[in-house]
Amino acid sequence: MTLTRRQALQIGAAAAVAPAATLRAQGASPAHAAPRVHLAVSTYSYWHFKPEKYPIEKVIEDAAAIGFDGVEILRVQMKDETPAYVNGLKKAAFRAGLSLPMLSIHQDFVSPDPAERQRHVDITTRSLQLAADLGTPVVRLNSGRWKTIQSFDDLMKVKGDEPPLPGHTQEEAIDWCVQSIEQCLPIAERLGVMLALENHWGLTTRPENLLAIYQKVRSPWLGVNLDTGNFPGEPYAGLETLAPHAVIVQAKTYYGGGEWYTLDLDYRRIAGILRKAGFQGWVSLEMEGKEDAATAVPKSYQILRSAFGA
Repeated sequence: MTLTRRQALQIGAAAAVAPAATLRAQGASPAHAAPRVHLAVSTYSYWHFKPEKYPIEKVIEDAAAIGFDGVEILRVQMKDETPAYVNGLKKAAFRAGLSLPMLSIHQDFVSPDPAERQRHVDITTRSLQLAADLGTPVVRLNSGRWKTIQSFDDLMKVKGDEPPLPGHTQEEAIDWCVQSIEQCLPIAERLGVMLALENHWGLTTRPENLLAIYQKVRSPWLGVNLDTGNFPGEPYAGLETLAPHAVIVQAKTYYGGGEWYTLDLDYRRIAGILRKAGFQGWVSLEMEGKEDAATAVPKSYQILRSAFGA
């Protein structure tokens, strides 16, 4: 029998509707199906800023063997930024069947000096181009910090609660961040790479400061990178506050005791918070413990896989 074009289209439409009808028959609907979560591992999990950089190529190889879906790249961990190296990383990920979901950078918009802020805007815009070259859809941003506490170790002792520079206020710093991010947005849109502001130690240690920046910018090209370990106190209230705005999540583990601190995070509870907020996307492991990554990263993967059903 020869089908007319109309009959073929009707059959195709019926086939497309069939999965939705099956879900409804089972008491579910496509709109309420379980969100899909992908698991990545940050290259930071293998390095922790030790003197010798851990090769990103080896992270890609290990991530594929463990079962991760992707690798988050820390920009300062890259050997260099030549086209040959960047394209080599992209090819290595493709050959391993992995995505490169995020490029994490270190920049700092908390400065009363406009020239210094502009320098970090330039770092960010260069990072956006680097992310586009890698095929990476999002760049992790920090707000920055006052640096009135010089040592990061000392900053950790006060849980990131750093006093402003004399004569300046938190509100000023929030405005500096907003103005700096707004300069980056046209490039982010042109390249198709989002910015994700992290609740990182410094100005955005406090969720209310992060939300103030996010809400003042109000751009579809700015989201939140939700880090499960960067809260000064009990994390779950902060997670619930930020989860509706999260476009990507960094999940901390601390096997062997943390490099700076150790948290006992309930990832089933965290997965429930994210699910309730409608989050679907990437969860990237940052293993920040002192145990060797060769054993700690696979254990962390199993914890996240079990919690998120990935």
